[in-house]
Amino acid sequence: MAAGKSKLLKVVLLGDGGVGKSSLMNRFVSNKFDSQSFHTIGVEFLNKDVEVNGENYTMQIWDTAGQERFKSLRTPFYRGADCCLLTYAVDDLQSFKNLSMWKKEFLYYADIQDGNCFPFVVLGNKVDVEKRIVSDEEAIAWCGHNGSIPYYETSAKDATNVDKAFKAAVQRLRELEDKVEVKTSHGNTVDLRKKAKSNSGCCS
Repeated sequence: MAAGKSKLLKVVLLGDGGVGKSSLMNRFVSNKFDSQSFHTIGVEFLNKDVEVNGENYTMQIWDTAGQERFKSLRTPFYRGADCCLLTYAVDDLQSFKNLSMWKKEFLYYADIQDGNCFPFVVLGNKVDVEKRIVSDEEAIAWCGHNGSIPYYETSAKDATNVDKAFKAAVQRLRELEDKVEVKTSHGNTVDLRKKAKSNSGCCS
């Protein structure tokens, strides 16, 4: 990458309605929190420039509506995503149980053949609440069973780990790209996203 040039990354935020996806995006991009924020209708996005490991990226963060009735509006935006943040609220057990559904929906509509080669990050949001229902052990175990996905506990309200979690998505993308390049070191390097969408899958 040329010095000073920023690489555009499309990042999709997924999870049940009400888990705090919009609040996380707004906290990360503008460092603001609105306790009166409303449910997202359809899809919206914001950009933020970040530096990770000495390289510049523009993260284009797509916030999707979690309600089932908006499925037809959100799924077309999955295509072309570079990373996906699967989000649940630690005080909402159903939102945690639905992570598998969200992951499956994303892989299907993004047309990604091998989910283990795609950079997911899981966010357990609302750690500021007094009474949590989902333990970190449960979340870490789920991530382990789903391809060792990185896991971060966040709070959009008090900014806990928000910056770190979003940047982790970029780091995860870099890690998986490096693995692909090592495997193909005898030939040309491979773009992770294109490879992952081929019929062979990026880990075959």
